[in-house]
Amino acid sequence: MIAWETIHTVLLDMDGTLLDLHFDNHFWLEHVPQRYAEKHRLALDAARDRLASRYAAVAGTIDWYCVDYWTRELDLDIAFLKAEVAHLIAIHPDVVEFLERLRHAGKRAVLVTNAHHKSLALKMEKTGLHGYFDAVISAHQTGLPKENPAFWDKLQTLETFDPAHTLLIDDSLPVLRSAQGYGIAHLLAIYKPDTKLPEKDVGEFAAIGRFGEIFP
Repeated sequence: MIAWETIHTVLLDMDGTLLDLHFDNHFWLEHVPQRYAEKHRLALDAARDRLASRYAAVAGTIDWYCVDYWTRELDLDIAFLKAEVAHLIAIHPDVVEFLERLRHAGKRAVLVTNAHHKSLALKMEKTGLHGYFDAVISAHQTGLPKENPAFWDKLQTLETFDPAHTLLIDDSLPVLRSAQGYGIAHLLAIYKPDTKLPEKDVGEFAAIGRFGEIFP
């Protein structure tokens, strides 16, 4: 599936790609509504409805991924609430061995995530994955999410890479399409970002079920 001899840099998403998206889905769809309902004395269904519209209003923007934005907007300590359910943070199968094999194969492994630095720190603390990367970059360092076509030029100022010799693995179709438009030559989607949900439609992209399928 991957012509590894042509790949110099591997850009890796975090949530849904290396880590099970169940944590994030549970957090935003179950835990936050519960705490929001308690804080604002609402029925749970009313809290869910109110939050759904607020989520939709900023979807695809850097604010959607910003812990500080949601802390301010919802009057909830989002970082603290994430820590409450941190036991749900889990690594997808074969990820650690895949990262080890990238290093042994001489490939540059770069974590490129939309996650806010507070979320990133919590997940690295819980998983111990930080040491496997040559660089760790949050989209918040650029001010743009990966879905934005202008993100990739900004990424080049932080991490120089040749799009023709770069592989991006990401569970987000908007991100993959943005990267494709920029010219990143090698793209892979993820069939099951959330292990508790059925396989997703990966559109026009090749995809993997687990990282063992593409060990270098």
